Amino acid sequence: MLPVIAVVGATAAGKSDLAVDLALRLGGDVINTDSMQLYRGMDVGTAKLTVSERRGVPHHLLDIWPVTRTASVAEYQGLVRPLIDRLRSADRAAVLAGGSGLYVRAALDDLEFPGTDPAIRERLEKELAEIGPAPLHERLTRQDPVAAAQILPSNGRRIVRALEVIELSGRPFSATMPSYDSVYDSVQIGVEVPRPILDERIALRVDRMWNAGLVEEVRRLAEHGLAEGRTASRALGYAQVLRFLGGEWTEEQARDETIRATRRFARRQESWFRRDPRVVWLPFDAPDLTDRALALVRR
Repeated sequence: MLPVIAVVGATAAGKSDLAVDLALRLGGDVINTDSMQLYRGMDVGTAKLTVSERRGVPHHLLDIWPVTRTASVAEYQGLVRPLIDRLRSADRAAVLAGGSGLYVRAALDDLEFPGTDPAIRERLEKELAEIGPAPLHERLTRQDPVAAAQILPSNGRRIVRALEVIELSGRPFSATMPSYDSVYDSVQIGVEVPRPILDERIALRVDRMWNAGLVEEVRRLAEHGLAEGRTASRALGYAQVLRFLGGEWTEEQARDETIRATRRFARRQESWFRRDPRVVWLPFDAPDLTDRALALVRR
């Protein structure tokens, strides 16, 4: 039986195309591990492959949530694991594709997610809105220095989640953080792009998104509650265009900030995946990229 394959790396690296190539060669399906491609209607801004670009390969876990839904990696895990099991039992290759690191780990690894408490979450989020992330990060440092060292002081949502878990369970949040223990025989292939080239690819991608109608897509989704969606409204490109549509920024400012924010995000993605010793990196521009990836799968 083939291992579960995960194609990972930074945004704009070419993960989706490689995943389709592998699925075609191996007789398999692609499973989305991009948290924002789970949302219906978020197509242009997430670089979701069109039907023709999927080249006949079945794609799963796309367009399953409305933009008003708050993302839940625990819920995603409950969907992806049975799907992987079904594909494997049918002798189909399961090819994961996407740059949301925690979602990849939720699919592959021995990772359990603590519950949530709406009252605790609401209180902490109110604090976050009132005082900002820095004091909450200081509190987390006192309560769980291991977790605090791994969470950016600016990542308010992650800090709130860590404090919520500590208060709810009485255990350190770091005790629930991802391990590198896979529940499947798996291969993780990283698509490596030198940073200057990646920065240029990101700028070109944002330009293409604008030309393809990103502003119109955001305007349409705003009519369906995008701004009220706790997760979707913060997506790269969507958050910036919402500020343009709200009159806070010019369209040029929104485009420029989308490029800057996406480049920052790509660096965080690379840092996340580089920490995982199981990822084997291949150059994005290798003429035999697919063959080299296949060799890893069949090794």
